[in-house]
Amino acid sequence: MYVCGITPYDATHLGHALTYVSFDLIQRTLRDGGLEVSYVQNVTDVDEPLLERAERDGVDWVELAQNETERFRQDMTALRVLAPEAYIGAVEAIPLIIPVIEKLLADGNAYLVDHDVYFAVDSAPHFGEVAGLSRELMLGLFAERGGDPDRPGKRDPLDPLLWRAERPGEPSWEAPFGRGRPGWHVECAAIALEHLGPQIDIQGGGTDLAYPHHECSAAHAAAVSNRWPFASNYVHSGMLAYKGTKMSKSLGNLVFVSTLRRDGVDPMAIRTSLLSHHYRADWEWTPEVLDEGVARLARWREAAALSGGPEASSVLARIRVCLADDLDAPKALAAIDGWADGALAGDQSDAGAPALIRAAVDSLLGVEL
Repeated sequence: MYVCGITPYDATHLGHALTYVSFDLIQRTLRDGGLEVSYVQNVTDVDEPLLERAERDGVDWVELAQNETERFRQDMTALRVLAPEAYIGAVEAIPLIIPVIEKLLADGNAYLVDHDVYFAVDSAPHFGEVAGLSRELMLGLFAERGGDPDRPGKRDPLDPLLWRAERPGEPSWEAPFGRGRPGWHVECAAIALEHLGPQIDIQGGGTDLAYPHHECSAAHAAAVSNRWPFASNYVHSGMLAYKGTKMSKSLGNLVFVSTLRRDGVDPMAIRTSLLSHHYRADWEWTPEVLDEGVARLARWREAAALSGGPEASSVLARIRVCLADDLDAPKALAAIDGWADGALAGDQSDAGAPALIRAAVDSLLGVEL
């Protein structure tokens, strides 16, 4: 499983948390089913937004990336997100990225425009199959999400950047095709190829990554390996809104995990709140959502602290059935709610039930009671 990571120029917001809690739930469900999971995640620790933020704030871009990456990892630990087997930064991956671009150039799948290197989408026979969008829609999204469809000299407006030639004041690295730094899509392709191989089971991230990021990274990987599909399954979590608009750094309508933690909110209440909606759903974060998560967690803990409760093995089975059904966390939470209601109403017939519920909620949902 490869899940695209953050660009560390600001703190972890709840939109990030929703994505990584969702994929943590997938990993827990797969492991509970007896599968071994190799989970790789990147961190884009050199990119335009990071460099722009560092310049705006008058700080070193390396220091900014390191600080925000560490804060992200602390937030994920607090939310009990299981760490990836490999967590690779873009800078660390440059020795992997350069040979990928060399091969793309050598095979005629990439070309130069004023020393910048572009991938030729017309060399990718399956381009467009990942997101399943029309060319018209791809053109619009490409412009919105960091692409440069109007760049003079490109063979196709949809051709994505593989290597950005050195610009004054920007970090750069030596490469056979000139000093510069990698593009975003090839970063993930190179890391996944190195650590997981030419074909993987799950490629994941938010729905906004389906195009152009997952589309382009799959095309890069396939052009190098001559294997298709790159990922057997593309899994995309929904978008989280706040005050009526999608939560995003560019808009500034953010709720930060670290701020909630600093204000004394239990991370398990945050996680429970995020799990209360289906991972594919788009929904809005409100104070009421958090209040409900806090109340639910308190009720679960009160019930799990009793000397007994209703029979719990059927609840465990129900949780597993719900998670196996397209990761239906809200129904899994409802199953625990029902058990807690029975325990608090006085049914304490099974002395071992609270311990089983605590273990199930911990291991399957990642919530510590």
